[in-house]
Amino acid sequence: MTDAIKAEVYGWLDGQRPAMEAFLQQLVDIDSNSYDKAGTDAVADAIGALLAPDGVVVERHGVDGFGDVLSALVPGRADGPHALLMGHRDTVFPQGTVAGRGYTRDGDLAFGPGVADMKSGLVLNCFVLRAFARAGGGPFPLRALFTADEEIGSATGRPFIEAAARGARAVLNAEPGRISGNVVTGRKGGASLTLDVAGRAAHAGMNHADGISAIEVLAAKIRRLHALTDYASGVTVNVGLISGGVSVNTVAPAARAQIDVRVMSLAQLDAVMERIEAIVAAEDLPGATATLTRGHVMLPLEERHAAGLMARYRRAAAAIGFDVDGEFTGGCADSGFTASLGVPTLCGLGPVGGKPHTDREFCRLETMVPRAKAVAGTILSLADQP
Repeated sequence: MTDAIKAEVYGWLDGQRPAMEAFLQQLVDIDSNSYDKAGTDAVADAIGALLAPDGVVVERHGVDGFGDVLSALVPGRADGPHALLMGHRDTVFPQGTVAGRGYTRDGDLAFGPGVADMKSGLVLNCFVLRAFARAGGGPFPLRALFTADEEIGSATGRPFIEAAARGARAVLNAEPGRISGNVVTGRKGGASLTLDVAGRAAHAGMNHADGISAIEVLAAKIRRLHALTDYASGVTVNVGLISGGVSVNTVAPAARAQIDVRVMSLAQLDAVMERIEAIVAAEDLPGATATLTRGHVMLPLEERHAAGLMARYRRAAAAIGFDVDGEFTGGCADSGFTASLGVPTLCGLGPVGGKPHTDREFCRLETMVPRAKAVAGTILSLADQP
């Protein structure tokens, strides 16, 4: 059965490069910053309009303040655990970017805000869904999730991602393929933290001894926080922003630091957070207090959760005609949430691109169809999985 489905899916995808590029241009030419609900929802509108005529079941989940979550389903020819495609619709670029530099093309390279990260991946997922729908479905259900706040930590998307991944036989995330041509088999996890210190103000000349310097306390804590960095294990702690005080001649009554933490595994995240909390709780000056506030947390994609899928993807790619390997990246992505549930997860499966988050971001158009076929082939290979 899978050979017949593959022939139909591959045959249809082979003729879709012009349509894929046209849809990529349509999506890139929509401003969709993470905080731009209207823009991210406009991308969802375009995706829904493309998928529905082919019989893909599309459902919209309303979200207040951020873009809605869009889910899609291609029923399988038989029931059973589904495979899940994932992608995010938001970009880091502010409203108005498209007006200044929309979609352009130079030979095989396409340029524009979000062209690689990750609107080309959205296109890939959409056309894989359409291919299976037009073929009458795969051997099991195929689902997809299109979220809208990955670039700012997926606070609204994460519950939908974890719900959609539970019970899945595999998750395939269409973040951009690496510039090397590889896909992603491992990612760091991370957390954003805010450390606030409260001291007591005093005149720096007349009654300095009455003050409690929040800046002095913060400085002491920063040294110990940075000492948690361990390059050998992959753990980094970085205080990237600091602020505090009211004037040069006043003992600082308050100070703040914003902290970035990166880890390789869930166990490391738990361990480093415990040590950070101990540093925050320690008394550096009598009378000073410190509080820690957690911002967004992105979980790691541990390579052990990608190994089996990577082998399947490599075989599918070889049959199509390209060699590929897996690689590790320090950046975080939604694939960490699904891998941390123990679901086999592979990332970086979108078309090859580079220089994301810059005005030089690009996508290699010639990789769109082969990468879509490799994803489809990987999905079909899962039919033998219990």
